[in-house]
Amino acid sequence: EVQLVDSGGGLVQAGGSLRLSCSASALNFDDYVYGWFRQAPGKEREGVLCISNSDDRTNYADSVKGRFTVYSDNAKSTVYLQMNSLKPEDTAVYYCAVTTRDMGCEGLEFGSRGQGTQVTVSS
Repeated sequence: EVQLVDSGGGLVQAGGSLRLSCSASALNFDDYVYGWFRQAPGKEREGVLCISNSDDRTNYADSVKGRFTVYSDNAKSTVYLQMNSLKPEDTAVYYCAVTTRDMGCEGLEFGSRGQGTQVTVSS
């Protein structure tokens, strides 16, 4: 199983930005399907986005389209979630996840997951 480490969360005012990091030891993320989930208190876990490079597909939740972007640094075995124009409703624990290509984005929720990082957006 892949060991993932989430970091970069914090407290930010509405309209601000945060960058989350997801690191794995000696992993080329481009060879996998990866993305982020989030879970707010009292709410179901929500898929934020998923990237599948093998079929050149990126799925974004409608709630984050145009505000969140992802980029990778394979030399550091790290992917980043850049979150801009943050809203109070973005407040949640964010988890990165990775799975094999054959599982696809549909299987991401069953893959390996980081420990999560808290994002709090104040109004």
